[in-house]
Amino acid sequence: MSSKFLDLFKLWIEKAASEKDLVDELKSIEKNSSEIKDRFYRDLGFGTAGMRGIIGAGTNRINVFVVGKITQAFCEYLKTTKKKCSVAISYDSRNKSLDFLKCSAKVFAANGIDVYIFKDIAPVPLLSFVVRYCGFDAGVMITASHNPFQYNGYKVFGSDGCQLLEGPAKRIFNISKKLDIFSDVKKISFSLALKEEKIKYIKKEVIEEYYKNVISCFINKDCLKDKDLNVLYTPLNGAGKRFVFDVSKKVGIKNFSFVEEQKEPDMNFTTCKTPNPETKEALSLGLKYCKENKPDIFVATDPDGDRVGVAVPLNKNKKRYLVLSGNEIGILMFYYICNQKKALNMMPKKPVAIKTIVSSNLFEDIAKEHKVKVINVTTGFKNIGEQITKLEKKGRADDFIFGFEESNGYLAGNYIRDKDGVCSAVLLCEIAAFYKKQNKTVAEVLKEIYKKYGYYLNRVESFVFKGQKGTKDMNKIMQGLRDAKLNNIAGVEVLKIKDYLNGTIYDFNTKKEQNFRCKKENILVYSLFNKAGLIVRPSGTEPKIKLYFSVFEEDKTKATELLNKLTKNFNIKKYLK
Repeated sequence: MSSKFLDLFKLWIEKAASEKDLVDELKSIEKNSSEIKDRFYRDLGFGTAGMRGIIGAGTNRINVFVVGKITQAFCEYLKTTKKKCSVAISYDSRNKSLDFLKCSAKVFAANGIDVYIFKDIAPVPLLSFVVRYCGFDAGVMITASHNPFQYNGYKVFGSDGCQLLEGPAKRIFNISKKLDIFSDVKKISFSLALKEEKIKYIKKEVIEEYYKNVISCFINKDCLKDKDLNVLYTPLNGAGKRFVFDVSKKVGIKNFSFVEEQKEPDMNFTTCKTPNPETKEALSLGLKYCKENKPDIFVATDPDGDRVGVAVPLNKNKKRYLVLSGNEIGILMFYYICNQKKALNMMPKKPVAIKTIVSSNLFEDIAKEHKVKVINVTTGFKNIGEQITKLEKKGRADDFIFGFEESNGYLAGNYIRDKDGVCSAVLLCEIAAFYKKQNKTVAEVLKEIYKKYGYYLNRVESFVFKGQKGTKDMNKIMQGLRDAKLNNIAGVEVLKIKDYLNGTIYDFNTKKEQNFRCKKENILVYSLFNKAGLIVRPSGTEPKIKLYFSVFEEDKTKATELLNKLTKNFNIKKYLK
């Protein structure tokens, strides 16, 4: 083992004495060289959605020292933009979230930055709203979103309520690399800072304003008052409980019940190994409730309340339930919004919708029918938020009608710059209620959509690569794919390859390559015959490569067969060279 890692290990045992649990943890691995290396081979950095890592001791873990250092760097960055700054901090139900909030608050306050915090756990969309509504200069959310309980994280927001883009995030990280993690971080007593009002609590009135903005996104609110509407909800032991319930109550939902075991905060998420509403596993307990409660819709929000998952009855007898994919939820919401805004003369003259490149292309067909301009962005809801801000600067914020990413993130209003699981959960209840009045289930409406536009099917495959070797292997695979310049994937013809890292598009028909303007990201997009496609990208939040397969056929059986063929016969590890 390199002496560099061993020296860092010894330094932490000496300097981290104030955190006995971290020192004890390090002492327990003193004979495990590979574990020591994994904890110290790098500094935990920013990914697609902020900084996220396993809770524990070391520079490649998240702990009070790492949080303190990145907060100090953020302070120094903010001071280059403005003399006197303010920041809002929120936290979710995870292990150490409150500790990390207090740590951040102490550092901000010690650096002369006004700090505003929530008295209890709160979701990401509320933080985004508060930053904008109160005119704060920045925001921090302590969360690891939908990751397993071993993780926590640190999301950073700008004054527009949007998560910081790559440029500012990189500058903050570069500042942090110049700081000594133990001696360069300023701190003040949390209780003293509260007493001296350097740290203040956010007022309840602001939360009420958030509710008003959420409710303004609903189109047919009266449907929600139907006494026959039956809603089942789970916050997956996270921050969504109070907020989804409050909004539901305000709009008149009467039959609203919880998955009781997941109602209250649980930092270890004992009822679901990974609290990710994208997965059927996370919804499994709620699906058991569905057998007894027979809801018209079952909705779930992730621990930080920005994503939403959905299950709906397959038919009117409610004996079986269908878990919708992130793409299906987005398509359903967009289809409803377009049709109803048009029918009620609520559609802007120049409507705009924004989606990520990995999200369903069925979105494009619906948009074309309703004359909605679609902006495609790379993965990360901050890129959607950036585009809304650009519209806002042009005086066109009200032209934005919907934002969508396939990983269960949606936004139906311009009041924030991040996805909103609270608003989405209740808007989905409205959709279920609206179609119920028409004697239709949500599943039946989805069938109508597919029948009208064709079967756009999608599937995401993930391959995990852990540790320092895993990072190198992911880079080798991406380079291997670039070198291979695949002209077919599982026997399906490749028409074009779009490379976001090099900013090039290669056309197999013309045998020519052209440049295009883009943010430099490690993404490969393969356009296949007949609207099929494959997108390959390393995850920005987890140690994995993600493959996004998409197919199109008029017939569901043919679409399913083609999707199975592509996913079964494409081996990503073949390109590890």
